[in-house]
Amino acid sequence: MNKKKKSLLAVAFIAGVFLIGLYGVDSSEGYLAVSELLSDPQGYTGKNVNAVGIVEAGSLEKAPGVTSFELEDENDENLKIHVNYVGDLPSNLAEGKQVTVSGTMISESTFEANKIITGCPSKYTE
Repeated sequence: MNKKKKSLLAVAFIAGVFLIGLYGVDSSEGYLAVSELLSDPQGYTGKNVNAVGIVEAGSLEKAPGVTSFELEDENDENLKIHVNYVGDLPSNLAEGKQVTVSGTMISESTFEANKIITGCPSKYTE
């Protein structure tokens, strides 16, 4: 095999590994704040979106098979979306904590999450 064929084969192999590595990576847009979702609720209804906000104090309800809570905007606690989630909960999901949710807006004020991500607990205290 000559040098040109070897180089071409190496480039094709690297490109193939790169494409396989990217398979499954979420290429959707970033996370939207609750205020952004509520600014155009009809535009997001029925679509898969990623949202970030704070679990409202007193709203977290864990029942067999479903967990629900109000996700409030980080800058305006009056802006909220009701979130329903079915699945394994992150161990550090708690009221007052920032979370990111991925799923579908099923109405103008309700979000059906299929994934919840919480921040890592800090190892440091003040």
